[in-house]
Amino acid sequence: MTARIIDGKAVADKLNAETAAKVAAFVKTHGRAPGLAVVLVGEDPASQVYVRNKGKATIAAGMLSVEHKLPAEASEAEVLALVGKLNDDPKIDGILFQLPVPKHINADRVIDTIDPAKDVDGFNVVNAGRLAVGFDGLFPCTPLGCLVLLDEAGVKLEGAEVVVVGRSNLVGKPVTQLLLRRNATVTIAHSRTKDLAAVCRRADVVIAAVGRPRMIQGDWIKPGAAVIDVGINRIEEGGKNRLVGDVDYDAAAKVASAITPVPGGVGPMTIACLLRNTLTSAERRAKR
Repeated sequence: MTARIIDGKAVADKLNAETAAKVAAFVKTHGRAPGLAVVLVGEDPASQVYVRNKGKATIAAGMLSVEHKLPAEASEAEVLALVGKLNDDPKIDGILFQLPVPKHINADRVIDTIDPAKDVDGFNVVNAGRLAVGFDGLFPCTPLGCLVLLDEAGVKLEGAEVVVVGRSNLVGKPVTQLLLRRNATVTIAHSRTKDLAAVCRRADVVIAAVGRPRMIQGDWIKPGAAVIDVGINRIEEGGKNRLVGDVDYDAAAKVASAITPVPGGVGPMTIACLLRNTLTSAERRAKR
Protein backbone atom coordinates (compact mmCIF):
# COMPACT_ATOMS: atom_id res chain seq x y z
CA MET A 1 0.00 0.00 0.00
CA THR A 2 1.18 3.50 -0.80
CA ALA A 3 -0.58 6.37 0.94
CA ARG A 4 -2.36 9.09 -0.96
CA ILE A 5 -0.58 12.38 -0.32
CA ILE A 6 -2.88 15.03 1.12
CA ASP A 7 -1.79 18.20 -0.70
CA GLY A 8 -2.18 20.99 1.83
CA LYS A 9 -1.25 23.69 -0.64
CA ALA A 10 -3.95 22.63 -3.10
CA VAL A 11 -6.57 22.46 -0.35
CA ALA A 12 -5.47 25.85 1.02
CA ASP A 13 -5.69 27.39 -2.46
CA LYS A 14 -9.24 26.07 -2.79
CA LEU A 15 -10.22 27.44 0.62
CA ASN A 16 -8.60 30.81 -0.14
CA ALA A 17 -10.56 31.06 -3.40
CA GLU A 18 -13.80 30.37 -1.53
CA THR A 19 -12.89 32.97 1.09
CA ALA A 20 -12.04 35.58 -1.54
CA ALA A 21 -15.42 35.07 -3.23
CA LYS A 22 -17.22 35.52 0.10
CA VAL A 23 -15.10 38.60 0.90
CA ALA A 24 -16.17 40.16 -2.40
CA ALA A 25 -19.81 39.55 -1.48
CA PHE A 26 -19.21 41.02 1.99
CA VAL A 27 -17.68 44.17 0.48
CA LYS A 28 -20.62 44.55 -1.88
CA THR A 29 -23.11 44.25 0.97
CA HIS A 30 -21.35 46.24 3.68
CA GLY A 31 -19.21 48.70 1.75
CA ARG A 32 -15.96 47.72 3.43
CA ALA A 33 -13.49 44.86 3.46
CA PRO A 34 -12.88 42.65 6.51
CA GLY A 35 -9.77 43.87 8.31
CA LEU A 36 -6.94 41.85 9.86
CA ALA A 37 -4.39 43.52 12.13
CA VAL A 38 -1.12 41.79 13.02
CA VAL A 39 0.97 42.88 16.00
CA LEU A 40 4.65 41.93 15.85
CA VAL A 41 7.06 42.74 18.67
CA GLY A 42 10.78 42.33 18.02
CA GLU A 43 12.91 41.10 15.15
CA ASP A 44 12.38 37.33 15.14
CA PRO A 45 13.29 36.34 11.54
CA ALA A 46 10.77 33.49 11.25
CA SER A 47 7.99 35.71 12.60
CA GLN A 48 8.85 38.45 10.11
CA VAL A 49 8.57 35.99 7.21
CA TYR A 50 5.31 34.61 8.59
CA VAL A 51 3.80 38.07 9.06
CA ARG A 52 4.83 39.07 5.55
CA ASN A 53 3.18 35.94 4.12
CA LYS A 54 0.02 36.60 6.13
CA GLY A 55 -0.10 40.14 4.80
CA LYS A 56 0.21 39.00 1.19
CA ALA A 57 -2.51 36.37 1.65
CA THR A 58 -4.82 38.85 3.36
CA ILE A 59 -4.50 41.34 0.52
CA ALA A 60 -4.91 38.59 -2.10
CA ALA A 61 -8.22 37.64 -0.46
CA GLY A 62 -9.45 41.23 -0.82
CA MET A 63 -9.15 42.07 2.87
CA LEU A 64 -7.64 45.04 4.66
CA SER A 65 -4.20 44.14 6.01
CA VAL A 66 -2.73 46.24 8.84
CA GLU A 67 0.67 45.55 10.39
CA HIS A 68 1.94 47.03 13.66
CA LYS A 69 5.65 46.32 14.14
CA LEU A 70 6.99 47.30 17.55
CA PRO A 71 10.65 47.26 18.63
CA ALA A 72 11.84 44.46 20.92
CA GLU A 73 12.18 46.95 23.78
CA ALA A 74 8.52 48.01 23.59
CA SER A 75 6.88 47.71 27.00
CA GLU A 76 4.02 45.40 27.80
CA ALA A 77 1.92 48.46 28.58
CA GLU A 78 2.52 49.77 25.04
CA VAL A 79 1.46 46.45 23.54
CA LEU A 80 -1.68 46.29 25.69
CA ALA A 81 -2.56 49.87 24.74
CA LEU A 82 -2.22 49.02 21.04
CA VAL A 83 -4.44 45.95 21.43
CA GLY A 84 -7.01 48.12 23.19
CA LYS A 85 -7.08 50.53 20.24
CA LEU A 86 -7.49 47.67 17.79
CA ASN A 87 -10.33 46.26 19.89
CA ASP A 88 -12.14 49.60 19.46
CA ASP A 89 -11.32 50.05 15.76
CA PRO A 90 -14.46 49.28 13.68
CA LYS A 91 -12.34 48.60 10.58
CA ILE A 92 -10.55 45.71 12.29
CA ASP A 93 -12.29 42.34 12.53
CA GLY A 94 -9.32 40.19 13.47
CA ILE A 95 -6.32 40.76 15.73
CA LEU A 96 -3.34 38.44 15.55
CA PHE A 97 -0.59 38.72 18.17
CA GLN A 98 2.47 37.10 16.63
CA LEU A 99 4.45 34.72 18.85
CA PRO A 100 7.11 34.40 20.17
CA VAL A 101 7.64 37.72 21.96
CA PRO A 102 10.46 39.14 24.12
CA LYS A 103 10.62 37.64 27.62
CA HIS A 104 9.52 40.83 29.38
CA ILE A 105 6.08 40.61 27.76
CA ASN A 106 3.46 38.25 29.17
CA ALA A 107 1.98 36.78 25.99
CA ASP A 108 -0.99 35.21 27.78
CA ARG A 109 -1.98 38.56 29.27
CA VAL A 110 -1.86 40.22 25.85
CA ILE A 111 -3.87 37.45 24.19
CA ASP A 112 -6.51 37.58 26.91
CA THR A 113 -6.82 41.34 26.33
CA ILE A 114 -7.88 40.77 22.72
CA ASP A 115 -11.64 41.09 22.19
CA PRO A 116 -12.80 37.44 21.89
CA ALA A 117 -14.88 38.45 18.86
CA LYS A 118 -11.65 39.54 17.12
CA ASP A 119 -9.44 36.72 18.41
CA VAL A 120 -8.88 35.07 15.03
CA ASP A 121 -6.09 32.86 16.40
CA GLY A 122 -8.60 31.36 18.83
CA PHE A 123 -6.17 31.48 21.77
CA ASN A 124 -8.17 33.73 24.12
CA VAL A 125 -9.48 31.78 27.14
CA VAL A 126 -13.04 32.80 26.26
CA ASN A 127 -12.81 31.14 22.86
CA ALA A 128 -11.02 28.13 24.36
CA GLY A 129 -13.90 27.79 26.84
CA ARG A 130 -16.53 28.18 24.14
CA LEU A 131 -14.85 25.43 22.14
CA ALA A 132 -14.73 23.14 25.18
CA VAL A 133 -18.43 23.50 25.99
CA GLY A 134 -19.65 23.30 22.40
CA PHE A 135 -20.53 26.94 21.73
CA ASP A 136 -19.71 28.94 18.60
CA GLY A 137 -16.54 30.99 18.71
CA LEU A 138 -13.27 31.58 16.90
CA PHE A 139 -11.08 28.51 17.08
CA PRO A 140 -7.34 27.89 16.46
CA CYS A 141 -6.34 27.84 12.82
CA THR A 142 -4.03 24.83 12.69
CA PRO A 143 -6.57 22.44 14.29
CA LEU A 144 -9.26 23.76 11.94
CA GLY A 145 -6.91 23.10 9.05
CA CYS A 146 -6.37 19.50 10.20
CA LEU A 147 -10.11 18.82 10.00
CA VAL A 148 -10.44 20.46 6.59
CA LEU A 149 -7.63 18.23 5.28
CA LEU A 150 -9.30 15.11 6.68
CA ASP A 151 -12.59 16.12 5.08
CA GLU A 152 -10.90 16.77 1.72
CA ALA A 153 -9.26 13.34 1.95
CA GLY A 154 -12.66 11.73 2.48
CA VAL A 155 -11.82 10.47 5.97
CA LYS A 156 -14.95 9.64 7.93
CA LEU A 157 -14.58 10.99 11.47
CA GLU A 158 -17.89 9.94 12.98
CA GLY A 159 -17.25 6.81 15.03
CA ALA A 160 -13.56 6.77 14.09
CA GLU A 161 -10.86 6.19 16.70
CA VAL A 162 -8.45 9.12 16.60
CA VAL A 163 -5.19 9.38 18.50
CA VAL A 164 -3.81 12.88 18.97
CA VAL A 165 -0.15 12.81 19.96
CA GLY A 166 0.49 16.11 21.74
CA ARG A 167 -1.44 18.01 24.42
CA SER A 168 -0.60 21.65 23.73
CA ASN A 169 -3.10 24.48 23.99
CA LEU A 170 -2.21 25.42 20.41
CA VAL A 171 -3.00 22.12 18.67
CA GLY A 172 -3.51 19.01 20.80
CA LYS A 173 -6.31 20.18 23.07
CA PRO A 174 -8.32 22.22 20.54
CA VAL A 175 -8.11 19.61 17.78
CA THR A 176 -9.41 17.07 20.29
CA GLN A 177 -12.43 19.27 21.03
CA LEU A 178 -13.11 19.77 17.33
CA LEU A 179 -12.93 16.02 16.73
CA LEU A 180 -15.35 15.35 19.57
CA ARG A 181 -17.81 17.71 17.87
CA ARG A 182 -17.59 15.43 14.85
CA ASN A 183 -18.43 12.36 16.98
CA ALA A 184 -14.96 10.84 16.81
CA THR A 185 -13.61 8.79 19.72
CA VAL A 186 -10.46 10.62 20.76
CA THR A 187 -7.41 9.66 22.81
CA ILE A 188 -4.90 12.35 23.73
CA ALA A 189 -1.43 10.81 23.99
CA HIS A 190 1.96 12.38 24.59
CA SER A 191 5.65 11.61 25.07
CA ARG A 192 5.00 10.04 28.48
CA THR A 193 2.12 7.84 27.40
CA LYS A 194 2.72 4.20 28.36
CA ASP A 195 3.37 2.10 25.24
CA LEU A 196 2.67 4.99 22.89
CA ALA A 197 3.32 2.78 19.86
CA ALA A 198 0.47 0.43 20.81
CA VAL A 199 -1.87 3.37 21.42
CA CYS A 200 -1.13 4.74 17.94
CA ARG A 201 -1.54 1.34 16.27
CA ARG A 202 -5.21 1.12 17.20
CA ALA A 203 -6.07 4.49 15.59
CA ASP A 204 -8.03 5.02 12.40
CA VAL A 205 -6.54 8.52 12.34
CA VAL A 206 -3.28 9.72 13.89
CA ILE A 207 -2.68 13.45 14.37
CA ALA A 208 0.93 14.10 15.34
CA ALA A 209 1.67 17.38 17.12
CA VAL A 210 4.38 16.53 19.62
CA GLY A 211 7.33 18.53 18.23
CA ARG A 212 9.84 15.68 17.98
CA PRO A 213 11.33 14.82 14.58
CA ARG A 214 10.18 11.44 13.23
CA MET A 215 9.12 10.28 16.67
CA ILE A 216 6.18 8.29 15.27
CA GLN A 217 7.51 5.30 13.39
CA GLY A 218 5.97 3.60 10.38
CA ASP A 219 5.14 0.45 12.33
CA TRP A 220 3.12 2.57 14.77
CA ILE A 221 0.54 3.19 12.04
CA LYS A 222 -2.35 0.79 11.51
CA PRO A 223 -2.59 -0.28 7.86
CA GLY A 224 -5.10 1.98 6.14
CA ALA A 225 -5.06 4.71 8.80
CA ALA A 226 -4.93 8.41 7.89
CA VAL A 227 -2.02 10.47 9.21
CA ILE A 228 -1.98 14.23 9.78
CA ASP A 229 1.52 15.46 10.66
CA VAL A 230 1.49 18.90 12.29
CA GLY A 231 5.17 18.83 13.27
CA ILE A 232 7.72 21.10 11.64
CA ASN A 233 11.24 20.26 12.80
CA ARG A 234 14.49 21.50 11.32
CA ILE A 235 17.25 18.88 11.37
CA GLU A 236 20.68 18.46 9.79
CA GLU A 237 20.90 15.38 7.62
CA GLY A 238 23.45 14.48 5.00
CA GLY A 239 25.15 17.82 5.50
CA LYS A 240 21.94 19.70 4.71
CA ASN A 241 19.23 21.38 6.78
CA ARG A 242 15.87 19.68 6.27
CA LEU A 243 12.32 20.19 7.47
CA VAL A 244 10.74 16.98 8.73
CA GLY A 245 7.58 16.18 10.61
CA ASP A 246 6.84 14.28 13.80
CA VAL A 247 6.15 11.17 11.70
CA ASP A 248 8.68 9.04 9.82
CA TYR A 249 7.04 9.95 6.53
CA ASP A 250 8.72 7.42 4.21
CA ALA A 251 7.88 4.48 6.47
CA ALA A 252 4.38 5.64 7.38
CA ALA A 253 3.45 6.32 3.75
CA LYS A 254 3.90 2.62 3.00
CA VAL A 255 1.06 1.59 5.34
CA ALA A 256 -1.25 4.64 5.70
CA SER A 257 -4.19 5.28 3.40
CA ALA A 258 -3.54 9.03 3.34
CA ILE A 259 -0.82 11.24 4.80
CA THR A 260 0.26 14.89 4.88
CA PRO A 261 3.82 15.71 3.82
CA VAL A 262 6.15 18.12 5.63
CA PRO A 263 6.44 20.72 4.27
CA GLY A 264 3.31 21.22 2.15
CA GLY A 265 0.72 19.56 4.34
CA VAL A 266 -0.77 21.26 7.37
CA GLY A 267 1.39 24.39 7.09
CA PRO A 268 -0.46 26.14 4.22
CA MET A 269 -3.79 25.53 5.96
CA THR A 270 -2.95 27.71 8.95
CA ILE A 271 -3.03 31.00 7.03
CA ALA A 272 -6.01 29.84 4.96
CA CYS A 273 -7.99 29.19 8.14
CA LEU A 274 -6.81 32.49 9.61
CA LEU A 275 -8.40 34.29 6.65
CA ARG A 276 -11.57 32.25 7.04
CA ASN A 277 -11.72 33.17 10.75
CA THR A 278 -11.30 36.86 9.88
CA LEU A 279 -14.19 36.68 7.44
CA THR A 280 -16.29 34.80 10.02
CA SER A 281 -15.55 37.52 12.57
CA ALA A 282 -16.53 40.26 10.11
CA GLU A 283 -19.80 38.52 9.23
CA ARG A 284 -20.73 38.02 12.87
CA ARG A 285 -19.86 41.58 13.82
CA ALA A 286 -21.90 42.91 10.88
CA LYS A 287 -25.00 41.20 12.31
CA ARG A 288 -24.74 42.89 15.68
